[in-house]
Amino acid sequence: MVAAQWVALAAGTGLLAAATITGVIAREIIVPPKKRKPDTRILDVDVERGLIELSRSGDAVTPGAYSLWFDNDRGLARVGGIVAETELSVTRELVTVEYGDIESATRARLAGWWWAHPSDVALPYDNVTIETELGAAPAWVFPPERGNAANDRCWVIQVHGRASRRQEALRAVPVFRSAGWTSLLISYRNDGDAPYTVDGRYSLGDSEWADVDAAMRFAIDHGAKHLVLMGWSMGGATVLQAATRSPLARYIRGISLDSPVIDWVSTLDAIASEMGLPPVARRLTLVAMSAPWGRIITGKREPINLARLDFVTRAQELAVPILIQHSDDDGYVPVDGSRELAKARPDIVTFVPWKVARHTKLWNLDRERWEGAISAWLRGLTLER
Repeated sequence: MVAAQWVALAAGTGLLAAATITGVIAREIIVPPKKRKPDTRILDVDVERGLIELSRSGDAVTPGAYSLWFDNDRGLARVGGIVAETELSVTRELVTVEYGDIESATRARLAGWWWAHPSDVALPYDNVTIETELGAAPAWVFPPERGNAANDRCWVIQVHGRASRRQEALRAVPVFRSAGWTSLLISYRNDGDAPYTVDGRYSLGDSEWADVDAAMRFAIDHGAKHLVLMGWSMGGATVLQAATRSPLARYIRGISLDSPVIDWVSTLDAIASEMGLPPVARRLTLVAMSAPWGRIITGKREPINLARLDFVTRAQELAVPILIQHSDDDGYVPVDGSRELAKARPDIVTFVPWKVARHTKLWNLDRERWEGAISAWLRGLTLER
């Protein structure tokens, strides 16, 4: 049942229906999706001319270069700039078709992943495993450029977002590599690559940080003296937890964030509001996720400490330089938390505002600007400790 139908039901039957809505919405947020839903129609394909016509959507009309997953993710193409628009459609460059029969496909989804596999980046890398408290979690290690003075001492740990995987962070490898940083792209509990918890639910960073802590130990055991944590979307909330809860936090020299969740309460409320949920259902959703009794509704064994995930309120606890890149039109995680954290901690936060980049698609819109911001910020970090 879609959200609009639940809202109609709630209007007719009151509190009981609101509790039902609460369970549905809470599970939608904390249960890892098995598949991403296609939200774009493929209207026409001209492979010879390198063109594809798509139905209009927020992602489809955004300039830049993106991956296009079609045929229920069994096919993958890459699309480039917009060449024509109508009231109902957008025609974009069809850069490549990696695999699948795009000419017979009818539905697709645009994504920020540009590279779907580490070999696509055309840089050396190693498959490794990180021992977490739940078991072995796979990861990729990309070494820095040869001859760079930093080499094995400087590591960046990349933490992907909710309903995503390590591939999300492949876009960041080149800029860190050229700056002399080893990149460690990790998996974490319940993401489809790493071990699952007993309940198979996300904790929105409240427990996933422990897998980042294990990755930090891995990096240190392999020679790292200086760490940067980079988080994408929910990965942002996760690395902020690691920075304030890990016993290894003394190795962290900085935090880089792309479209991050700074405060889950405001983010969850915005998501529920966008879905048209009534205020009572929105409040119940937050309470159910954070209260011990909520496991009856959410299926989660332990409550999520949403107050601990609020880094607008906890801003003074942060102690290292932070780079935040976030777009006003994010569409999923409101930019407000990023702006409020930057306002609260101008001494350590460098905020780079974007206007039309959508959620975690800043690199896709303007790779040069995105990488330039990271490069400049890295040069300003203090590594003497």
